[in-house]
Amino acid sequence: MSVPVAPGPVPAPGRPGWRDPRLLQMVFQATLLAVGVGLRDFSLAGAQAALAFAGGLGAQLFWLQVLGLRGVGLRSALITCFGIVLLLRADGLWQHPLAAALAISAKFVLRVRGRHLWNPANFGVVLALVLFPGAWASPGQWGQDLALALWFVALGGLVSLRARSSDLAWTFLLAFLGLVALRVAWLGQSWAIWWHQLGNGALLLFAFFMISDPMTAPDHPRARRLYACLVALVAALWQYGLFRPSGPLWALFLCAPLVPLFDRIWPGPRYRWGD
Repeated sequence: MSVPVAPGPVPAPGRPGWRDPRLLQMVFQATLLAVGVGLRDFSLAGAQAALAFAGGLGAQLFWLQVLGLRGVGLRSALITCFGIVLLLRADGLWQHPLAAALAISAKFVLRVRGRHLWNPANFGVVLALVLFPGAWASPGQWGQDLALALWFVALGGLVSLRARSSDLAWTFLLAFLGLVALRVAWLGQSWAIWWHQLGNGALLLFAFFMISDPMTAPDHPRARRLYACLVALVAALWQYGLFRPSGPLWALFLCAPLVPLFDRIWPGPRYRWGD
């Protein structure tokens, strides 16, 4: 890992404009946040959300200035802030902005072969869970409403398809839910446990808006599918072997450093947002 040093202004990359799939993703995240706060009791203070966006966007602007980057906007930073606000809970006001600022900074600092290793929202949430007192992730806040889960699948699938990473999202879901089904059958448990996971909004949010991030996923389709299966296996072991919460979040954090190895074994065309 190394800190990138920009010798001078970087030419602006081609920008996708209104065809950018991140725009739809932000609309979906904003709608989800509004519904969650209004109808699902997300236990999120308005000041926490506002400070998270201030910390994340401030960090993005800081690094763009320091590195002399031009033609790079705020869309990815906004998505990261939304992700942290949706997944992280805290009993104070300082955890959200610090998590967002560190998540964005990691994108510019922790890089291998010209790309950042961790999905920024995933990095920020896990870092907060490890280092920040009074911070936690609350997957139970989403409820188990199957209709809401179907909205996750429909809208999330559309976004990931436009980002050309739907194979990773669906492979992860099939692998993880398949492992849960095997465990239920092996232990003779009620299939309500499996249906509980199928209606888990946090799991679907993770699948369609975190692990499927094309900027931190392997480039080759075969590598993406293998990577999704690996993350699903680690998530299942973490959650049902170690009996610890937030298995997918931890699995992605632990497996992300393997992406450069996957890219070396199976090289493929690098995805570009345009900023």
